[in-house]
Amino acid sequence: RVFRHYPIEGYPTNVKLIVSDEGYGKNEYIETSRRLVVITAPGPGSGKMATCLSQLYHENKRGIKAGYAKFETFPIWNLPLKHPVNVAYEAATADLNDVNMIDPFHLEAYGKMAVNYNRDVEVFPVLNAIFQRIYGESPYKSPTDMGVNMIASCITDDEAVSQAAKDEIIRRYYNTCCQVRKGNAEPDQIAKLELIMEQAHIMPSDRAVTVAAIKRAEETNGPAAAIELADGTIICGRTSELLGATSAMILNALKHLAGIPDNVDLISPIIIEPICKLKTENLGNTNPRLHSDEVLIALSICALTDLNARKAKEQLRNLAGCEAHTSVILSQVDMGVLRKLGVNLTCEPVYQTKKLYHAN
Repeated sequence: RVFRHYPIEGYPTNVKLIVSDEGYGKNEYIETSRRLVVITAPGPGSGKMATCLSQLYHENKRGIKAGYAKFETFPIWNLPLKHPVNVAYEAATADLNDVNMIDPFHLEAYGKMAVNYNRDVEVFPVLNAIFQRIYGESPYKSPTDMGVNMIASCITDDEAVSQAAKDEIIRRYYNTCCQVRKGNAEPDQIAKLELIMEQAHIMPSDRAVTVAAIKRAEETNGPAAAIELADGTIICGRTSELLGATSAMILNALKHLAGIPDNVDLISPIIIEPICKLKTENLGNTNPRLHSDEVLIALSICALTDLNARKAKEQLRNLAGCEAHTSVILSQVDMGVLRKLGVNLTCEPVYQTKKLYHAN
């Protein structure tokens, strides 16, 4: 079923109109059959809270005593304000300009510091007024009170969690740099992330695969890629006449994991060359090199008759969770393959060519 909600003039500050038959009252009542109802949606600003508040208004009018709480993953209220996990949240929401802060309402009500963020703190007086008009009094004294979050109690290795958060900040930085290069984000987001990295005492070069990929690119004077395996080993790949850097990196990593000597070809040139010719002579591509998806298809074919190829293919699952970096922005095809393999990818915000248009 579809239930319709309607725009309310002056939302969310016109509390008198909002909490009336002409405000929430115009929305259709959502009939439920369970005591606990979860409201979820694609992302921020999608109407989750408005749906909950509207429902509370209708439940209250029907004499049903209903409550409301929200599961707020980040920031984590009972970790320090500048803990790397909370700083990573700011990095993840750089496009929303979210800023972590001490909840002033919680501090005033309980004399205790709790971490929240600007949007929740700014809107709390309005929410508080809405609750008061619905219930007669507000059940919450602070925006932190509204949240349900026990994540801090689940952290058993703070050092590992902090390092993972720092890694995520650097990944967010590179992703934003690439989005700005593509014209999909504003440059001021980079400045914010640089400030966040400074606060976390980290820099892009702390990412080992970044240093390795850039060094390999300088040595070969062409695009290069590097991947860090679970044991800390870093494997590189360079661009050749037949393979792109990402494809070479994947094959080299699989050989290492399978214990196959570096000089062994997993895919015979006899198989690669006809595919390259097909791309340029029949399909109109100017780049003959095999993308990572094409390489994996060729590897799968070879695995039917070649033991080394079969052993290498069986190692694909061990790429999940690995870190990788490339010296240029990858095609959507290569990015998609690495994402499906579970590899955490970052790229230098540089295109391989100087063409006017690039396929994102």
